[in-house]
Amino acid sequence: MTAKTVTSLEYIHKKGHFGNYQKQNVKNLLQISEVKNLTIIQLVQYKKSKIQTSTIKVEDLDLPLESLKVTANKETRVLWNAPRTWLIISNKKNIINNIKDKCDHSNFAVTDISHSRAVIQIKGLQAKEVLKKGCPININEIQVNNCAGTVFNGITVVVDFVNNNPDTFNLLALRSFSETFYHHITDAALEFGYAGI
Repeated sequence: MTAKTVTSLEYIHKKGHFGNYQKQNVKNLLQISEVKNLTIIQLVQYKKSKIQTSTIKVEDLDLPLESLKVTANKETRVLWNAPRTWLIISNKKNIINNIKDKCDHSNFAVTDISHSRAVIQIKGLQAKEVLKKGCPININEIQVNNCAGTVFNGITVVVDFVNNNPDTFNLLALRSFSETFYHHITDAALEFGYAGI
């Protein structure tokens, strides 16, 4: 029998309507949720590696070679994280084996960091306004399939702009900061009203 995995926000995230939601159309409310069951892989190319990263594909996705860039399909997102460093986020459980097949251990470090991250999704017309309350980066300049490492009220996060219909962001934070980060995000959303889903 397999033990049930307990996420970092399992007993923290609350469902329902909160904040200034009473006079708003429920369909237009911000939505805040914990994204579960993701595999998050950090891929780092060694300096000594002679492999051209432009020749490597993960789940038929190119490794982005410019800052802020993300390549994506329905199940997997590849985020540029730093020079020669990427985060691969996927719904596929066995993706690490696929990555190791393409990225051998003599040229790449492949590390499963799924257990060490919490992912909060914020979706809706006011999502950017919530992020502006705690992020120093210019959220207005971020476009779909862009990502950025930043801070939110002093907590290091990765902001991944997933969709713009409506604006949808996945926010990755270290698991040890997830409860505080969740409270900062939900507190910033109270002004607009939000639905915990």
